[in-house]
Amino acid sequence: MINYLVSWLGCAASHGLTINYLGGWNERGYNIGWYEQLRSTLNADGYGAVQIVGADSDWSIASDVASNSAFAKAVSIIGVHYPCAGGDGGNADTCTGNSTATGTGKPLWASENGSQDLSAGAPALIRSITRGYTDAGLTAYINWPVVAAVYPNLPYSTDGLVLASQPWSGQYSVGASTWATAQVTQFTSPGWQFLDSGSGYLGGNESNGSYVSLKSTNNSDYSTIIESTTATAAQTVTLNVSGGLSNGTVHVWASNLNSSNPADYFVQQPSITPVNGSYTLTVQPGYVYSLTTTSGQGKGSATSPGPGNLSLPYSDTFANDTTDQQPPYLSQQQGAFEVEPCAGGRSGNCLQQQAAVQPIEWDGNSNPYTIGGDVGWSDYTVAADTLIQQPGSVQLLGRVGWQHSFGPAGIDDYYLQVSNTGAWSIVRNNTADITSTLASGTVAALGTGTWHHLALTMQGSTITAAIDGVTVGSAQDTTYRTGMIGLGTGGYQTDQFSNLTVTQVGTQVAATNTVTAGDDSLDCMDDNTGSSADGTKVQMWGCDGTGAQNWTMQTDGTVQINGKCLDITNGSTANGAPIELWDCNGGANQQWRQEIGMLVNPVSGKCLDDPNFDIADGTQLDLWTCNGGSNQQWWPPITSSSGN
Repeated sequence: MINYLVSWLGCAASHGLTINYLGGWNERGYNIGWYEQLRSTLNADGYGAVQIVGADSDWSIASDVASNSAFAKAVSIIGVHYPCAGGDGGNADTCTGNSTATGTGKPLWASENGSQDLSAGAPALIRSITRGYTDAGLTAYINWPVVAAVYPNLPYSTDGLVLASQPWSGQYSVGASTWATAQVTQFTSPGWQFLDSGSGYLGGNESNGSYVSLKSTNNSDYSTIIESTTATAAQTVTLNVSGGLSNGTVHVWASNLNSSNPADYFVQQPSITPVNGSYTLTVQPGYVYSLTTTSGQGKGSATSPGPGNLSLPYSDTFANDTTDQQPPYLSQQQGAFEVEPCAGGRSGNCLQQQAAVQPIEWDGNSNPYTIGGDVGWSDYTVAADTLIQQPGSVQLLGRVGWQHSFGPAGIDDYYLQVSNTGAWSIVRNNTADITSTLASGTVAALGTGTWHHLALTMQGSTITAAIDGVTVGSAQDTTYRTGMIGLGTGGYQTDQFSNLTVTQVGTQVAATNTVTAGDDSLDCMDDNTGSSADGTKVQMWGCDGTGAQNWTMQTDGTVQINGKCLDITNGSTANGAPIELWDCNGGANQQWRQEIGMLVNPVSGKCLDDPNFDIADGTQLDLWTCNGGSNQQWWPPITSSSGN
């Protein structure tokens, strides 16, 4: 492993990259002798400046660092994961320190933190930074991840600072977490020093909020970051400046993290001129403020392209895709699907599963597979040419939906599996990794080293399989109604794929255009009495085909009826926020996208929800964390205003 890391450092250097820090195995404990050998090897090979972070797990390493001088020389920084209350994705109201770690005198890092929604997680993010220092002396914060470039049916799909889940449109949204981060990073730099005398809790009470102060390397400029995310009322804060710090003008920037309006994030406030080194500021609840003697802060001017569905038909021959890379729009979940020269006498490039040996897996075993496309696709045929290189099987996936949070084997989908022996089956999988064979049979052996054409068609409840243009069987199943496509192998074989196509069959639009919740409720999303008044509740009601249930999806991302928009009351992002009708105003609380049968508000990342599965007439719909439940399933896909 050490040889591998040194080789990796050499590769980085050859590309002009300077690596300052290196860690061990992520969340897998530590071996003292290994860390000591890593340090001596780095020193001997010219990487003495590379600092080692240990052990990317919990505080348990601190006692060994404190008692073992050789180990202490090897480890430069103690890095712990999710030290703030609640752990992975926790609320960070408090952060847990460690006196032994503090006593070592080494820098203490939150070397993995985050796992928070890009907007709803902003208050916890800023608390992790400020309270991380106040409570635990943590001087660095590494957020996971930076960009949620993840398909929406996968785990952690909205976690990060920016959401970018539509590679075909390029659409992205910048979350409140970005600006909560900027309230620190635009006002400090590496090398700035935390000031204990300028850090603590407002009024000495954590419920009021926290603050930290840092001074520049010039020992004059400073910044104070104040967060009031747990406060319930405005507070007047007095700041007294001393110790040689600047008494010059203080520039103030603020973000209202209670707001869902991006215009309320990272806004410059009136500057303050200290008098005799003292000044006051009124701090509103739910905000983060940055007070600084520096200048040059601001927002960028980039704007996102508009969102859009990936239209059908879709195809990729892989012939023109970049060699040794994933092809566009496919996202490998296990294994390594890369574009390589075709085998079996076919010219050009094909897609190949490159991992020939089962790897050390993070959580749970799974056969290799890659997915892509639009989660809103419903009735279609997915087809591809395939070459089985070693004895085994290949798979075509359809209507791919939710994946289990930490197990790639557990995913809602149908797949056609075909073996080199000619055995085939249509299989249904789910997030518990429970498979059910819906149909099976045998055709003439496909063998190895020759190309064959596979197709899987899903239309309504009928699922049909074809091999080399001949229909071999079908099944009836209503479990999954929409989803992506995928390609897979039955094991760690280097099988190949070519000429991937996805073509729509039948129609995806219901004549009534009503929107039904759940599998069994047969109740519809309803405009109460067909009203067009602002504030009319959107409710559950028995499906009756009237105009009060005739919804349309507009190209601007709104869902409309009677000239009004489906609206989240007061722009709330909280679970339970009621859904109503309101004049269309372009607000983020009127934006929706269709994903795997759900209607998702892209700003909050939450779903249109029938609360508590209550199908009683008049039950008002609300906003809730997406969970894939039948009370968040709306069928059929809402007709767009353009008939698409």
